[in-house]
Amino acid sequence: MAPQRAVQLSLKKPTYAVCVVGIETYVDVYSDVPKGAETFSVSGSSGVEVFTVYNTAQVTEPTGKAYWPLNAGVDVIISVDTASKALNDLEVQVSYFGLQKAALGHSVLCLTGADISLDVDTGRTGKVKRSHGDKKTWRWGPEGYGAILLVNCDRDSFRSREIDLTSTQLTSLEDLQDMAPMVLSCDGPDELFDSHKLVLNVPFSDSRRMAVFCARGGNSLSDYKQVLGPQQLYYEVERHPGERKISFYVEGLTFPDADFLGLVSLSVSLVDTKTLPEVPYFTDTVTFRMAPWIMTPNTQCPLEVYVCSVLDSHGSNEKFLKDISDLALKANCKLIVCPWTENRNDRWIQDEMEFGYIEAPHKSFPVVFDSPRDRGLKYFPYKRILGPDFGYVIRETQFAGVSDLDSFGNLDISPPVTVGGKEYPLGRILIGSSFPKSGGRRMAKVVRDFLKAQQVQAPVEIYSDWLWVGHVDEFLSFVPTSDQKGFRLLLASPIACLNLFQEKKEEGYGEAAQFDGLNYQVKRSINEILEDRILRSDNLYAQRCIDWNREVLKQELGLTERDIVDIPQLFYLKDSQAEAFFPNMVNMVVLGKYLGIPKPYGPIINGCCCLEEKVRSLLEPLGLCCTFIDDYLSYHELCGEIHCGTNVRRKPFPFKWWHVVP
Repeated sequence: MAPQRAVQLSLKKPTYAVCVVGIETYVDVYSDVPKGAETFSVSGSSGVEVFTVYNTAQVTEPTGKAYWPLNAGVDVIISVDTASKALNDLEVQVSYFGLQKAALGHSVLCLTGADISLDVDTGRTGKVKRSHGDKKTWRWGPEGYGAILLVNCDRDSFRSREIDLTSTQLTSLEDLQDMAPMVLSCDGPDELFDSHKLVLNVPFSDSRRMAVFCARGGNSLSDYKQVLGPQQLYYEVERHPGERKISFYVEGLTFPDADFLGLVSLSVSLVDTKTLPEVPYFTDTVTFRMAPWIMTPNTQCPLEVYVCSVLDSHGSNEKFLKDISDLALKANCKLIVCPWTENRNDRWIQDEMEFGYIEAPHKSFPVVFDSPRDRGLKYFPYKRILGPDFGYVIRETQFAGVSDLDSFGNLDISPPVTVGGKEYPLGRILIGSSFPKSGGRRMAKVVRDFLKAQQVQAPVEIYSDWLWVGHVDEFLSFVPTSDQKGFRLLLASPIACLNLFQEKKEEGYGEAAQFDGLNYQVKRSINEILEDRILRSDNLYAQRCIDWNREVLKQELGLTERDIVDIPQLFYLKDSQAEAFFPNMVNMVVLGKYLGIPKPYGPIINGCCCLEEKVRSLLEPLGLCCTFIDDYLSYHELCGEIHCGTNVRRKPFPFKWWHVVP
C-alpha cells in the first residue's frame, strides 16, 4: 500500500501527527539530521507498527548493535491498529549516531490514532461490513465487489403525491429500506475532534444522482435529515462526544442513461481546522452502481394480469374480460381490471407500459416503465400503479409527436440465452425498428438509450416497420417449455399457413371457409384464398420480412431452427404495410403454461378449426395449454390482439444482475 502522507521530524521539538487506523504514514527521517550522523535507529511504543522499506541488494538488515545507514535510501513507514484513548498517547522515536556509535540527537513523533472509515455493502451481502480493501472500484461478475444503490422511485407514503426521490425530507420510515445503509466509523479522543472535523462530500457530477440522509436513531421522521444531494455537495459531520459510529442512508435519484454510466461516489475526509487553508489528513471514498431497470420475459412466472374494461362505439369487452379472468384463474395469478373511467376507453394497456424491477442485495421491488405514448391510459401507471414498493420511471421525448413504434407492444425480451459462448443470463431486449438504412420509423432515441444504458440485457433492434402498426408482438412471442432448452421462439408464418391451406385443399376441403362463424365478416374459402394472387404476393412479402428477422434473431440470440416454431398466419398490405388478415395468433398472452391465443376463426374441418388444431399440435407437445379467446370485435378489428390488450407483471429473475459480465 502506498503511503497516504508524510511527516517531517525535528531534532528541536516533538512533532505531532494524527495516524488513521489501517493507513500507512511515511516518516521523513532525513529532513533534520545531526551533523556527523551516519546511521539511525527507530522504535515505536505499543500500538504503533514500525517497518522499513529498502533495497535488499544494497542494504543488510541491522543486527545486534548495528543501525540503519542514512545514505542507503531506507524508508520508515508507520501505522496504528487502534484508535487512541487520549491525545498523543502513541510515540515513535528516531535516534541518530555517528561513527563512534554515540547518539548525536533524537527526534520524537507523538501520535494520535483515529479510526476513520466509510463503509458500505461492498461484499453485496445485504449488510455493511468494515472493509480496508478497495472501495473506490466497482467490479461486475460473480467474483466482483462494490455497493449498489436502488433508485428510490416508489411512493411509500400515502400522504405524498410524488415519487419518494423528489423529496428532501423522509416521508416514511419504510422508505429507508429503499436506500443503501452506510456507516461512518469515527473513533478517537474527543479532543481530537475539537481541532479536526469530518466532512462528507459528493462530486458535483454525482450530486444530482444521489442523496444521503443522516440517521440519529429514534422512530421519528425528524431523526433523519438529508445532508447531501443536488443542493448540498458537502456536510460537516455532527459527531457527538464519545460517538464511534454514525449511520447514513444513501438513495439513488436517477437510472443509468446515455449521459450517466451508473457509477457514483462519495467521500469522507478528516480535516485539520488549525491550518489555513484547511488540510485533509485522510480521505476515504466509496463507489456505488445504480441498480438497472430489468425486464422479465414470458418464461418468468406470472404474478398479475392487467386488462382494461372498455365500453365505446365498438361495444363492451365484457366477454373478453371473462375469458381472461378464467385464464388467470387457471394460472393462479391475480387479475387487475382498469375501469373505463381510468383508461378513457384506451384498451391497449401493453402499449402504455412495461413491467420490470430493480434489485439490490437487501431489497427488490417492481418498477413500471411508462412509455412516451400519451393516450387514454396516460395517467394510469403513475396514478394507480406507483405506490409503496412499486416504482415508476418514464422517458419522454423532446418533441410533441411520437410514432406507433414508441408503444411498448414494440418492446419484448428473450429468455436467458448464450450466444457464441457469451452468456446473457437476463435475456436480451428486442426493439422493433426500421429496416437498416431505410429511414423509416424507430422507437424514440431517449427510450433506446435508456434501455441500452442498463447494460445487463443488451438490446437488439429488429425490423418491425414493415407492419402497419409496427410492433414486434405482431410477429413474435416466446413461450416457456419444460425441456432442456426452456423456451421456444414463436414466429408468425405466412408460408406455414399457405402450406396448411394447400394441404387441406388437397384433402378435399377447399370449400371450407375462413371466418366461418362470424356473421359480420365475409367468408373466404380455402380455394379463394389460395387463388388470390394479390393476397399471396402480400404474404410472400411478409414472409421475407419475417425471414430477415428470423436470421437476426438466430444470430443475436444463439438460436437454431429447432428453437423456433412457425405459427400459421396471413397478412395483407395496407399502403405497403402489413396487417393481420385474421386474428394474429402469435400475439398471445403467456401465463406460465397457459396461453391465451386469439381465436383465428379458421376453416372448420371435421368440426374443428384447422388453424387451432395446427397450433395445438405444435404447442401442446411442449407442455403448453392453448385457450383460444375471441377478440375479433374488441381488438382485432382495431388493429390489435390479446397481447396488445393485456399486460403481465412477472417474478424477477433468481439470477443476480451484478453477477453479469456485460
